[in-house]
Amino acid sequence: MTETSMFNIFIMMNPNVVDMTRTSPVLAPRCAAADVVERIRDLHPLISGNSADGERNRRLSQTTVDALQEVGAFKIAVPARLGGLELSVRDQLDVIAAIAEADGSAAWVTVLYAQSAWTMGTESEEDQHEVFAADPDARMSGILSPSARATPVDGGWRLTGRGYSATGCSHATWIAVNSYLLDDAGEVVGLGTLRTPIQDVTIEDTWFVSGMRGTASNCAVWDDVFVPANRMSPMARFIEGDYPTPFKDEVLYRAPLSSVLLTLMLGPQLGLGKAALEFVVSKVGKAIAYTHFQAQSESTGFQIQIARAATLLETARLHAYRAAERLGEWSEQDHYPNLLERASIRTHVSATLESTNEAINMLLFAHGAGSFAESNPLQRIWRDSNAVARHAFSLPEVNYETYGKALLGIEEQISPLV
Repeated sequence: MTETSMFNIFIMMNPNVVDMTRTSPVLAPRCAAADVVERIRDLHPLISGNSADGERNRRLSQTTVDALQEVGAFKIAVPARLGGLELSVRDQLDVIAAIAEADGSAAWVTVLYAQSAWTMGTESEEDQHEVFAADPDARMSGILSPSARATPVDGGWRLTGRGYSATGCSHATWIAVNSYLLDDAGEVVGLGTLRTPIQDVTIEDTWFVSGMRGTASNCAVWDDVFVPANRMSPMARFIEGDYPTPFKDEVLYRAPLSSVLLTLMLGPQLGLGKAALEFVVSKVGKAIAYTHFQAQSESTGFQIQIARAATLLETARLHAYRAAERLGEWSEQDHYPNLLERASIRTHVSATLESTNEAINMLLFAHGAGSFAESNPLQRIWRDSNAVARHAFSLPEVNYETYGKALLGIEEQISPLV
């Protein structure tokens, strides 16, 4: 039992449940993703061993970053023609989840790098080449909320502003920020994403939080930075799915922007949930305080808690995989999904987050108050999972309202990113 988790037993005993979600072809050979996952699991002792250091310093250790780069974790969404792995969204989830089993912060940073790499895969050939041709392991931090102002000048833009929560900025080579685009009179005329090398920004140390401490999601500051015209992409094109990439045969980069970004955010939750279940199961030999049970495993109540938690985690996994598979199916069919279809992805996201959070909370009850000891990995898993679940881009109330409006045929939406 110590080497084979309850989670894996559940999967092994329910192969039809697992396999029914895998209906579309993958973009890269399945063995490519499996190889990366296996190599990441080989790194678990190193990654988890560095997690406390990452929390203290509020950034990933260089050793962890170097190890993840070596196994290809930072190029899972980079186009294959530029040296990347170009894995399907489904396979990217598996890679990110495998990292989260050892460290949630390392997984969250990988999510941001993958989101940015995927977005670059939709850009023009010139822009993609500029970022990845010389360095397939280029790492781009990104800030989705409009956080700066760009003024037009000859040959490009002058960018000024502050962007908070620039995840992974401490080890990034590039950074992108959504900005208000101004005209010559200083009036806002649109939104655009502007990219700059990391050396063009000043990073302020502002990341003092309880969850995902190691992500270095600090504040990035642009002070009248010149940005060449080709490094600005109008947000309207992204929202409409009008991608400038000339490589239309690359299936991965056909999906809706917001759907891909949201789905990739589920990877850490899947890994954190799996790690929590495995840890609790590994400790079932201890007694239950203030009872006659000499081992937790003897208690019917404990057995029920474990079963419910495992089922919730399986529910989360199926919702996450369903979202990823739908994106793959639509892309394979060269079909840009309609509002209702895109909104449905958001409900899978919410169901995954809610189920995982509930399962982890249940596992902490099962394990006991010792879960909150600083030496216990459950407290970090709990903090990281709850922090991710409250990300403004994935709030359940917003997602369910978005889907409800779409189901009722209400075209007016509460978010432009559907």
